[in-house]
Amino acid sequence: MTMSDTYDTPDTRDMLDRTRQGVIGKPLDRPEGPLKVAGTATYAAEYARENCAEGVLVGATISTGRVRKINRDVVMAMPGVLGVYSSERMLRRAAQGTAGEAPEQDVSKVDFPMQPVALVVAETFEQATNAAKALDIEYEDQSGDAQFLPDAADAEPAADPIKAGDLDKAMRDAAHSVDLTFTTPGHASAAMEPHAAVAEWNGKDLTLWGSLQMLTYNVAELADSLGIDPKHVHLLSPYVGGGFGSKLGISHEAVAAAIAAKELGRPVRVVMSRQQVFQSIMRRSETEQRIRLGCGHDGRLTAFAHEALVSNLPGESFSEPVTQASEFLYAGENRLLAVRKSDITRLTAGSVRAPGEAVGMQALEVAMDELAEATGIDPVELRKRNLPDEVPGEGTPYSSRRLVEALDAGAAAFGWDKRSATPCARREGEWWIGMGVASAARVNILAKAEARVTLTANGHVVVETDHTDIGTGSYAILGQVAAEMLGQPIERTTVRLGDSRLPSGAGSGGSWGASSTGSAVFLACEAIRATLAQALGCASDDLLLQDGKAWAEGVEPRPVTDLLSEDLTRTGKIEPGKLMEKVNQSTYGAFFCEVAVNAFTGETRLRRMTGAFGFGRVLNAKTARSQCLGGMVWGIGSALTEELSFDSRDGHLVNHDLAEYHVPVHADIPDMEVILLEERDPHASPIQAKGVGELGICGAAGAVANAIYNACGVRLHDFPMTPDKLLAHLPDPFAPAA
Repeated sequence: MTMSDTYDTPDTRDMLDRTRQGVIGKPLDRPEGPLKVAGTATYAAEYARENCAEGVLVGATISTGRVRKINRDVVMAMPGVLGVYSSERMLRRAAQGTAGEAPEQDVSKVDFPMQPVALVVAETFEQATNAAKALDIEYEDQSGDAQFLPDAADAEPAADPIKAGDLDKAMRDAAHSVDLTFTTPGHASAAMEPHAAVAEWNGKDLTLWGSLQMLTYNVAELADSLGIDPKHVHLLSPYVGGGFGSKLGISHEAVAAAIAAKELGRPVRVVMSRQQVFQSIMRRSETEQRIRLGCGHDGRLTAFAHEALVSNLPGESFSEPVTQASEFLYAGENRLLAVRKSDITRLTAGSVRAPGEAVGMQALEVAMDELAEATGIDPVELRKRNLPDEVPGEGTPYSSRRLVEALDAGAAAFGWDKRSATPCARREGEWWIGMGVASAARVNILAKAEARVTLTANGHVVVETDHTDIGTGSYAILGQVAAEMLGQPIERTTVRLGDSRLPSGAGSGGSWGASSTGSAVFLACEAIRATLAQALGCASDDLLLQDGKAWAEGVEPRPVTDLLSEDLTRTGKIEPGKLMEKVNQSTYGAFFCEVAVNAFTGETRLRRMTGAFGFGRVLNAKTARSQCLGGMVWGIGSALTEELSFDSRDGHLVNHDLAEYHVPVHADIPDMEVILLEERDPHASPIQAKGVGELGICGAAGAVANAIYNACGVRLHDFPMTPDKLLAHLPDPFAPAA
């Protein structure tokens, strides 16, 4: 039996507030945590298959062109080498998220530097690595025709621009205005676990253990790449060591491993090196953004413009949605929002955590700070003053928006009232001290999802879906929803994930996993509750379940197992409906941070940071807090350290590992405070929850940048704000504080 819901009408029953088990929302530990800590959770590269060969990918040494000839003979004579593969079915590019089909194939055509063009397979990894380094490939080099830097002159609109009113007149008439240009570099997902796959065939059937985020789409992508029916593809991905968008779609290692395994008639493992992941999997596009804001003497926006230039490979439709939050966050009846895309010869640009808002909001929030200074209005107050009643230009209402509460709660907890509006007002030894603020906002999506729940005859709950857990807490959250709905202790709940033969969950990406697949679990449990109510002789809405017992008003409690003669299995299925169009159902928050800037070296140190967030029902306070913290760390990296550096002569990535691509480390991050603002948003999902995974990054870098200005009086519009950029603009280090 399947309980299905196309979500057209808000569910206002507050069902999870009426249940009595008391596990939903609690900061419960992740059930798989001990396995990960003990090293017994098996990741993709760790699956031991009998007689498994090892494959190593070989990257192109030209920027663009064609493979003319692969000289295999020398390599094939090397110890242990089993084969050299370069097929028209091997991928040139990784698939974009939710593609559901093969991306560009035929590796004989080179699209970007270090694109995988061949796979060397040997008995051992060391033999394959040695042979891959020795492989001689002849190319037809067409790099002379390549473009390695974005060019505004040849950029095309990524989508229809959003226009309203007379922007130019509004800017001319504004009492206060800013017209600013910002640049942000490309970013890498930099997940802890590299991309890996182990492929094994049994006749026509392929089993592949992979590091993947969205198995429903990945099955279709892999099958399409190989030219086989999806029913012959079985993907297993129970544990994933981070993804951040890089593992949304199928990529080179999986297809290459499958091709080689088929040819050799034995399992093949392909693990990308850290450098290969950086060089050939998704990057976040660099951006150039122009932001124009105009307001009256009261600080209320009358003009709002946000334009961006981004890039991607020729033929790729994805463009970083830089203005995504600008569409709904602040007022301004005279508007222009536009993104243009330039085709360049760099690895594919795609979804990296919080695509759009992550880089768009950090620029917007600096611009809002500069406007606040121009008006003499406190930056918190200016933001509150410019929250529209409905989405500008659309008339769409907001389902819920706790931004004012986030700003107020964050300001109170942080001590914002102690901030001086004058830069360079506070000095401690050789350090200038400053505070900054920024809003957070992120679009919310309800995605199609399916889950199966079984209440066994002995009272155990089993949740099954192909949904993945990429370190976000899916095992915990889905178990909590089921345990709460069915009145069973969490210890009697088992969650099975990451197997494509299970019902199709939403997958981990876009911050939609918990609320979407969680809603499917919720619906499956509702169907089970209806059957139990019938057996108990009461209405479903009157059924009470707690600690393995069932009762209703006037009905004596009975063990749930007394109502079961056999296992009771139901499937829940959720699909987005009209509500997605009727209301804007985004998530919101606010960041407050304090930094110290060295007066002599320009080094910036984050001293403390507070984030307050509202995202519907909190399903697990511990995992939600962890997600917010992780997002804030990403924002700190975007503000201070992270930058993909490409050689402008040939487009190759220069800093392709964690030694040179500087993600924040423990020493960079002080104690951080997270405030979770509980709310219920019945428009967002049946469980009244929204996504939180990416909210914590959206705007965080802007708060850091604003704090730097408040500390030392230097406004930079080029991220990251490294010491070399600050140093030339710092005030006299021997001058006293203002």
